[in-house]
Amino acid sequence: MSPSQDAYLIASSFLHRPGLLLLADKRGIVFWLVCFAALIVIILAIILPVYFTVIKKKNTKSPSTTGNGSDNGHTGDGTVPSATGAITGGDGSQVTLEDGSTFTYSNQFGGFGGAKPNSWTPAINQSWMYGKDRIFGVNLGGWFVLEPFISPALFQKYPTAIDEWSLSEAMAADTAGGGLGQLEEHYKTFITEKDFAEIAGAGLNWVRLPIPFWAIDKWDGEPFLDKVCWKYILKAFSWARKYGIRVNLDLHTIPGSQNGYNHSGKTGQVNFLHGPMGIANAQRALNYIRIITEFVSQPEYQDVVQMFGIMNEAIINTIGRDALTSFYREAHDMIRGITGVGDGKGFYISIHDGFEPNGTRWDAFLAGSDRVVLDRHPYTSFSGSTFEDPIATGTGADAGGVWVGTACGWATEIVRLSGTFGFTYAGEWSNGYNDCGLFLTGVGGSHSYAGDCGTWEDATTWDDSTKAGVAAFNAAQMDALKDFFFWTWKIGNSTAGSVQAPLWSYQLGLEGGWIPKDPRQASGKCGTIPEFDGNYVPYMTGGLGAGTITAAAAGTPFPPAQISGVDVPADELPQYTSTGTVHTLPGPTDTSGATQVGGWYDAQDMGLAPTPILGCAYPDSWDANGAAIPTGCGVDAAAAPTAPSVSNATDVHRRR
Repeated sequence: MSPSQDAYLIASSFLHRPGLLLLADKRGIVFWLVCFAALIVIILAIILPVYFTVIKKKNTKSPSTTGNGSDNGHTGDGTVPSATGAITGGDGSQVTLEDGSTFTYSNQFGGFGGAKPNSWTPAINQSWMYGKDRIFGVNLGGWFVLEPFISPALFQKYPTAIDEWSLSEAMAADTAGGGLGQLEEHYKTFITEKDFAEIAGAGLNWVRLPIPFWAIDKWDGEPFLDKVCWKYILKAFSWARKYGIRVNLDLHTIPGSQNGYNHSGKTGQVNFLHGPMGIANAQRALNYIRIITEFVSQPEYQDVVQMFGIMNEAIINTIGRDALTSFYREAHDMIRGITGVGDGKGFYISIHDGFEPNGTRWDAFLAGSDRVVLDRHPYTSFSGSTFEDPIATGTGADAGGVWVGTACGWATEIVRLSGTFGFTYAGEWSNGYNDCGLFLTGVGGSHSYAGDCGTWEDATTWDDSTKAGVAAFNAAQMDALKDFFFWTWKIGNSTAGSVQAPLWSYQLGLEGGWIPKDPRQASGKCGTIPEFDGNYVPYMTGGLGAGTITAAAAGTPFPPAQISGVDVPADELPQYTSTGTVHTLPGPTDTSGATQVGGWYDAQDMGLAPTPILGCAYPDSWDANGAAIPTGCGVDAAAAPTAPSVSNATDVHRRR
């Protein structure tokens, strides 16, 4: 029986009590009807929050009915107690935080705490219709994977720091200044529950959450602060559920680096599927993807983490298409071996387009796969252009100049790929039409912009024409991309006490007026542009044919026979042996310190973790390009058992 039926029957039992109305005159009838109406309102006020927070609607596809997870005392309906307590109302509700302080929830769009962020978004326990429901999202960049331009003050404190690797080294050496504990303070304060409330109040419904592999562990020689950020990632999941926001979890860093960018962990070389340590680093990456999959596939998180980007911005031109296809196929099969195959069984798998200049090369990629989606990052800012075309061109219909047309032109390829690949979205984009912004191109980086970047590092100097131009460019991107995650929600202050990359802050754009307070207002900015009809080939959304990758689309097996950056077969390259301990992720704890949720969904997944082969002299896994290839570390050595036997596998997993 539904809550609405309960309410109706309770009210009806009062209205139809025999003889009650016969004893009253007309005035009495009116009095009782008013009382009964008030009673119905009270009942609905109690039931609706419970309904949206706990009870599944009939049209919800319950992923908890699949998989092999054992019973851990939860009902399997996807609910989990909030770390900060539930809110049961919308705009104007008082929210109590962990520290006992309160704030007033502001949401003008019909958002309801514990259920949904706004009136046009399905509650998180309802099905999301890809291609029909719209993703209005933001990234929480710089929270768990630090970048100089997002958290400039931390890098300004340590002039030798250019990425999280060197920042961690500098902090560790500065025990008097707080040591690595400064990173935890950043996790604790950079994004808080109030940010999630503001995100929902801004008409947004998803967040993309970049995380590092060292949330799980790190290996010898890596300076990162490992494991500490995980408890704050769990808070993010809890806050997302509390405000009805879906999460696109993104593994932003990969051992050895997949792109050589500062946000991969270390600036410099690509050592993932490239160079002497390419295979070994890929083995580690697969294990981290597996561990994350096992955790978020548990019923408590399936409704919140509805997409998992398994690797951010792997550079396809460096790594090579065949090798990357091999890895993606292996990751897909591993993930679906854990979650099961078909609609409702686990998250959508997101892969990045690798900045492939020819989008047609993604057509029918891994055809027959199960719910794989394509992430594109359409930035104009890193093109190397001088950006001489002005964006400040008045406040009328011509505001934004040529940049509006540039953004609107992206719609054609998004729509085409939606039909040939599957669901395609913009995982990152910004208002940065140029490459200006403190540390945007890295610490000590140069700018190709022909004008004065100082203007674009101080939004307080912008006139109405500038704001109108940025607003028009923003709206055009929203309209053309349709489903998107702006990069990024927040830019921290520099030591000057201000945001010096304002084109990249959604929060600042809301305050300054160049980002709309309702993202739906951008619809129609581009006029007549291609629109996807929302009808996918069934396998793309977990329907008929899902999980039956065709031989033509399968690519090479993993590991591939050859990778870039070396001139020997891949089986002669250093590899790891699968005899190590699996470091599973812990669930949240209650006030007594007891763990509420386990870390492993599939009890049949008993494989061990990659670990170095005893006696192998591995090159530096982050700086291996050009290094000599050691002997005795290849595929034959990796296959030889040297550590825990398979019979001990269950001992290294924390079972639910």
